[in-house]
Amino acid sequence: MKEARLPTIKEIARQLNVSVSTVSRALHDHPGIGLRTKMRVQDLAKQLNYEPNQSAIFFKQQKTFAIGVVLPNLKEEFFSEAISGIEAIATQNKYSVLIGQSQDDIEKEKQIITTMKNYRVDGIIVSLGKHTRSYDHFTALKKYNIPVVFFDRVPHLPDFNKVSSNMNSGTREAIEFLIDQGHRRIGIINGPEEMKSSKERTETYKQVLIKKRLKIDLSLVVTTDLTPEGTIAAMKTLLSQKPRPTAIVAINDYVALDAMQYARKVKLKINKDICFVSYANLSITSYLETPPMASVEQYPFEQGSKAAGLLMELLQQASKEGQPEGPETFRNIIINGQLIVHKKK
Repeated sequence: MKEARLPTIKEIARQLNVSVSTVSRALHDHPGIGLRTKMRVQDLAKQLNYEPNQSAIFFKQQKTFAIGVVLPNLKEEFFSEAISGIEAIATQNKYSVLIGQSQDDIEKEKQIITTMKNYRVDGIIVSLGKHTRSYDHFTALKKYNIPVVFFDRVPHLPDFNKVSSNMNSGTREAIEFLIDQGHRRIGIINGPEEMKSSKERTETYKQVLIKKRLKIDLSLVVTTDLTPEGTIAAMKTLLSQKPRPTAIVAINDYVALDAMQYARKVKLKINKDICFVSYANLSITSYLETPPMASVEQYPFEQGSKAAGLLMELLQQASKEGQPEGPETFRNIIINGQLIVHKKK
């Protein structure tokens, strides 16, 4: 069977006995083409199911109208919500979205960035892997004029465009809420130490305790690698303290769920013997009979949409000719979180 060939501008020009340039201009509604010729060209193009050669258009415009998104894991509700926010803005601007999951592996993160660069994406949005300490694979994109915007898990350095939740305000609300509930021994389950949010959470924890004139005991601040096994190890460390904490603030809802499961295993009643507050306020917690007492809403959809909006601004600026020379400026957009207290069921 003979393979069907896609109709081309040359085929339309041959059938109408006009030049290829005439067909091209007619398809783009060029004012220099007469109405009769324009209608003949467009009618035949419709009959032949002609579609523009996107590769040629991209080559001419020096754009692919695609952006890349790199994030740790799409199975987490937080990141799927963020993707929805990114896609909403991308669609408005007629951009496609290519998604890569780093699985918190720095080498995989680098590989995805290289692949997206080779596919000539116009820009990239990133939420860092938990072990990412070097940002060379991102700064290298500057030579290819590919702007990068980070969200949620962002670099601690100032020379990057970033969108993130206000960790300080959210943590302050969480700790003060637990103190108001009568707790004085409050544990923290942080993520890996290299994560910017972990350092911020610890510093705010200390500030609140100083303000409330409570003793600071950093043995109550532990870390998890975000795996269930890492969280169980963190819980064992916290529960071995004398006296043990009566409340725990966990880095996210998934860590809180793993910690609560372990607490039940050792016969502790959730939010009675030991209380929990977490981050992200994911909808999954609403299905629990005993959810964390409260969770800090971090607005993933808004983070994603603002990151995409910022990237669109950068792409528009880059497309303008005659940009003034000078030092590059970077945006750091902070979204205030909100402590959501869960009603008792």
